[in-house]
Amino acid sequence: MNVIKGVVDALSYMHNDCFPPIVHRDISSKNVLLDLENEAHVSDFGTAKFLKPNSSNWAELAGTYGYVAPELAYTMKVTEKCDVYSFGVLALEVIKGKHPRDFISSISSSSLNLEIALNEMLDPRLPTPSHNVQDKLISIMEVAFMLR
Repeated sequence: MNVIKGVVDALSYMHNDCFPPIVHRDISSKNVLLDLENEAHVSDFGTAKFLKPNSSNWAELAGTYGYVAPELAYTMKVTEKCDVYSFGVLALEVIKGKHPRDFISSISSSSLNLEIALNEMLDPRLPTPSHNVQDKLISIMEVAFMLR
């Protein structure tokens, strides 16, 4: 959960506290670094774009396959929403321990039972989390599924 929170903090800073706002355009597990205290830091701003006020902000497609927001591929318009979609995929990946591509494509959000989904999503290499942590993970998954 700390990794997810660290990425959220970084995105909040880039999107809300910077002027002009910065869109990373490649939020993925390969671009999240952990320090010695396992605090997450977003890296690799090679594809980042400053959003220009009063501009359409059109750009070429950039990002890692499996994390790119579908609307970006269709519209080529860069907004903060591009990073938010990628964050949703990343959050599910952190919980699952691998990219959630099969899980995402097999479940429609309208029929999603998150308690059942949590059991399917948890990284089997980790010990079963406490009920308190499970509740927080379910909340994270709810947000992640709303973002995708």
